[in-house]
Amino acid sequence: MKILVVLGHQRKGSFCHAIVDAAVAQLKADGHETIVHDLYAEGFDPILPHEEIGRDVQLDPTVRRHCDEVMAADGYLVVHPNWWGQPPAILKGWVDRVLRQGLVYEFGEGGKVIGHLAGKTAVVVTTSNTPREAELALYGDPLENLWKACIFGLCGVEDFTRRNFESIILSTPQERAGWLDETRRIIAERFPAARDSGA
Repeated sequence: MKILVVLGHQRKGSFCHAIVDAAVAQLKADGHETIVHDLYAEGFDPILPHEEIGRDVQLDPTVRRHCDEVMAADGYLVVHPNWWGQPPAILKGWVDRVLRQGLVYEFGEGGKVIGHLAGKTAVVVTTSNTPREAELALYGDPLENLWKACIFGLCGVEDFTRRNFESIILSTPQERAGWLDETRRIIAERFPAARDSGA
């Protein structure tokens, strides 16, 4: 399988970076091809210019490459911190510019949405500092709805998994090591290794 990995965290050495490292190592160990984008390290421009809206427009070459990679991938891993119940702006801008109408979804007869990523798998791993019980009581889980329904669901992805690790700021090294083990398990389960047919 070809897995597209998108990371939205500004600091090298963050736990989000450790999650991506663990996940990519697992993917490679299981024989998958990975394409990894650290949006901050690459300096991805999140601003969607008006001229880029529309079907038959000239896209920035970087955006065009990302679009091609999204369509060619069999699965997706997105990793980011929870900022105000949302992804960081750079990742939201990636969604705006790359997950384009007419590419990953379109409106059919009667306004029915047709998702073009059906049959693919998506895993989203997020981190937060608010303890889980407090976050659910105060805010619900806006990131679950955003990624599962508003983004991947709209694009036709039904095989969706999300895990939030919290509280990062209160966690111990042992807890973080356990979370990385869990990350590897989730990745191995959602993107199983190809088995030799014996032929």
